[in-house]
Amino acid sequence: MNSMNDTGVVAGPASGRTSQTHRLRRLAGTGFIATLAAMVATTLAAALAQAVGVDFEVPDGGETIPLSGFAVVTGFFSVVGIVIAVALLRWSARPAKRFVWTAVSLTAISLVPPLLSGANTATTTALLGLHLVPATVMIPTLARSLRTRAD
Repeated sequence: MNSMNDTGVVAGPASGRTSQTHRLRRLAGTGFIATLAAMVATTLAAALAQAVGVDFEVPDGGETIPLSGFAVVTGFFSVVGIVIAVALLRWSARPAKRFVWTAVSLTAISLVPPLLSGANTATTTALLGLHLVPATVMIPTLARSLRTRAD
C-alpha cells in the first residue's frame, strides 16, 4: 500500500467527524451567547415592568418574584433549549425544522402557568410577555445555527 494513498483514505471519515464536532461546538457557543442576551433582555424587561408598577406578586405563597429570579429561570430554560438543539443536530435529519416546532410548542405550554397563577392582570400580562422575550432571542438564533441545505 502506498503511504501517499493512506492519508487520503483516512482523511474522509475523520474530516466528517471534525465537521460535526465543529458544528456542535459552534451551536453550543452561539447558544450560550444567546442565553446571556436572553437573560439580560428578560431581566431588563422585568425591571421596566416593575418601574411602571407591576409587582410580580404571585398569590400562591404571597411572594414577589425577584429580578434575579427572572435571570436564573431564563438561563436554565435557555440551556435546556441548547441541549434540545444539540440533540436534534446530532440525531435529526431536519434539526432546524424540528427545533422550531419543539421550541414553539414548549413556549406555548410555558404560557399556561402565568394564566393559572391567580396573579393580578398586570402581573399575569407581564409574565406572559416575559415568557416571549427569551423565546424571541433563543428560537431564531438556535434555528439559524441548525440550518442545513435540506431545511
